[in-house]
Amino acid sequence: MEIILRSTIIYFVLWALARGVGKRELSEMTAFELILLVTMGDLIQQGATQEDMSLTGATLAVGTLAMWILLFAYLAWRFRPVRAVLEGVPVVVIHNGQPLDKVLAIERLTLDEVCEAARNQGILDLAEIDIGVLEPDGRFSFLKASGESTQHRPPGKHAN
Repeated sequence: MEIILRSTIIYFVLWALARGVGKRELSEMTAFELILLVTMGDLIQQGATQEDMSLTGATLAVGTLAMWILLFAYLAWRFRPVRAVLEGVPVVVIHNGQPLDKVLAIERLTLDEVCEAARNQGILDLAEIDIGVLEPDGRFSFLKASGESTQHRPPGKHAN
């Protein structure tokens, strides 16, 4: 029972940390951050199982974390307000070609990061953008002033 409680506490602490870190930081990890993540994984395992190095203890810890992940994935799928809390919501960072400085500060983004994302989508001037959105997964979507989206739609049927 102690392993389940420890794993549950660790899950919620990690979730809070991930939400606090920010969307952009989670979408682009450096090599250092990857090493840090692997190291954290080992420390988390030690914290969850403490001195129980048995296969049963490890399985119970992993199963508890998996249970929370599946439960929250279901709740996010089923209930929109829960999805907004767990995954975040899209945030408008550019409106009518103008960066929204207060929003950029809240999201801990620099104008250089937004400009780089725009250039990666073939937009050289922010004035070309009607709406720029930071998506919950940390990617940017831009709607050009002409009404043309720079996000490519996947093949298949689309509602018109």
